Amino acid sequence: MSGFLVDTNLLVYAYDSTEGEKRRRAIGVLRTLGSSTQGSLSTQILGEFFNTVTRRIPVPLSADDAERSVAEYVASWLVHAITPAVVLEAIRGAQRFHLAYWDALIWATAKLNQIPAVLSEDFQDGAILENVRFINPLSSEFDLALLES
Repeated sequence: MSGFLVDTNLLVYAYDSTEGEKRRRAIGVLRTLGSSTQGSLSTQILGEFFNTVTRRIPVPLSADDAERSVAEYVASWLVHAITPAVVLEAIRGAQRFHLAYWDALIWATAKLNQIPAVLSEDFQDGAILENVRFINPLSSEFDLALLES
């Protein structure tokens, strides 16, 4: 079982050459999680990653390079499918917690797959929603050692 669900923004920063410090931190997080096998992704996150790095960053990746990266993540990381149960839970979470639907989908994926923490800069750092904790690994207070335990 994974201890951390990695949000799209961390994957994107690792490939965005214009993001300096955020890129360095994201790469450190992904390397640590990759070697400890504590990280996981979802099909939603991989799709968002492909779209963002090929169309939305200042120096986009080619579709072939982005596809290769996605294939590498699929081969080496635990990837959770977006199921009908996850969609329904996300809708409930969007209504109850006033989350944007796509953020609620990430929360629901973590909740239903019993992943205790989501790594993202898009949520309030330290917030907990129904036993899922949100951690911003790009904050200056974040310690990579948290990912190794």
